[in-house]
Amino acid sequence: MRCLISILAVCLWILPAKSALAMEQTQKKPNIVMIVVDDMRFDEFGAGGHPFLETPQIDQLADEGVNFSRAYHASPLCSPNRASLLTGQYPSRHGVVDNTSRSNLSHRLELFPRLLQSAGYRTAHIGKWHMGNDPTSRPGYDYWVSYAGQGKLVNPELYEEGKTSEVKGYITDILTEKAVQFINDSAQQPFFLYVGHKAVHPEASQRNDGSADLSVQRKYIPAKRHEGRYKSAEVPTLGQYPVKNDLSPLNESLSIRKALEQSDDRWDIWINSGFSKDAVRKRAEMMLAVDDSLGQIIQTLKEQALLDNTLIIFTSDNGYFYGEHGLTIERRYPYEEAIKAPLIIKQPKTQNNLGSAVLADILVSSIDLAPTILAYADVEIPTFIQGRSLYSALQGQDKHTRDAVLIEYFAHENPFIWTAKIDYKAVIVGPYKLVKWNLYDNEYELYNLQDDPRELNNLAKQQAYKTKFNYMLGILKTETLNALGMN
Repeated sequence: MRCLISILAVCLWILPAKSALAMEQTQKKPNIVMIVVDDMRFDEFGAGGHPFLETPQIDQLADEGVNFSRAYHASPLCSPNRASLLTGQYPSRHGVVDNTSRSNLSHRLELFPRLLQSAGYRTAHIGKWHMGNDPTSRPGYDYWVSYAGQGKLVNPELYEEGKTSEVKGYITDILTEKAVQFINDSAQQPFFLYVGHKAVHPEASQRNDGSADLSVQRKYIPAKRHEGRYKSAEVPTLGQYPVKNDLSPLNESLSIRKALEQSDDRWDIWINSGFSKDAVRKRAEMMLAVDDSLGQIIQTLKEQALLDNTLIIFTSDNGYFYGEHGLTIERRYPYEEAIKAPLIIKQPKTQNNLGSAVLADILVSSIDLAPTILAYADVEIPTFIQGRSLYSALQGQDKHTRDAVLIEYFAHENPFIWTAKIDYKAVIVGPYKLVKWNLYDNEYELYNLQDDPRELNNLAKQQAYKTKFNYMLGILKTETLNALGMN
């Protein structure tokens, strides 16, 4: 009997010990914070090369992590690329190909947070969703705060806990407060936190069919504490884009836009607001609240002793034009200002960290972030994810093996009728970029980004580049089939 009691005592001692060990192993899984800024250009922060914007928190993150210089959006448009970020799939695969309402589809997307949730993570989506105007929770999230469509910068109406209500304040600060609270509430288990800022998108409204409500004044609104910070800042004058008489896809669309500006004052105001130096200043002032937000999130992680075991990813959904190529509010075109992404990744200190200089120049697509996050969480990457994990590269095991990046855009006449034929596939390999305009016969653009960063010298029809053109075209065909899941 004594022997039996002793055995039982040992078993009872082992069981909690095993439970404690299992809990300890679970806790070792890194927390993950993913921050997506709306419309932020690749160079719209201090360390990114902005001429006057000061972003000490973002700069420190870049200094401590990897600041990628060759990261690209799978599509340079809000809804398609947000779906790519959260599924690891190209628009060709996930089906969110434009900014029209995809509310029903977005409830059925193969979102990677569902996999994290199944693996024991507490998951949160806080902020902009914009795959449809429906603000309600999508599958895979334990905590959800969002808003319909583009939302409002001041006193937004937020959907939380099954109801929509107005919340007083500035939206960047409100979302930050909720992110901080989520971290504090989740400190005892691994968590995934997605923060989708409305900044630096201006106040705007978009209908379900993707058309713009021109009655809503399009304006940039910084937080009160930052208003006027850069009102006297010197904005460098861009070299004027040389207007050409040829009817290339770009110039044809610009000629349509010009006619629209002349016929409708509302469009004239919308379009030219993007060209103004004041817009550059106001956007910079809006970024100050984003920088503050990052600082508060990092400080909270420190206070909870979680920072050293947290993966932080900072990026955006698409870029923006300040007049390059004659463009402004369109975003959608295949030029660097729109398709290139800011991307900073800071690993947990428990991991083997490599500096920016080692990895900054590798090609990265926005679809690569989903498998990277799953790899850090030690979750098996499913076959439906098309991106390639950066984990091994960040761990120094091997350099990322992506030789090409594909960017795709599907034309739509809303909200900008002049973009109705701007449908393309583009591929980047080394210093070269090839663009194929899908709705035009034999229209291509080929650039050497190293020698021609402004993309003014189209090499596609130059005899000296025929071999390079054919090589790039072959890769474009392969990558297009890959995006469709046919290779």
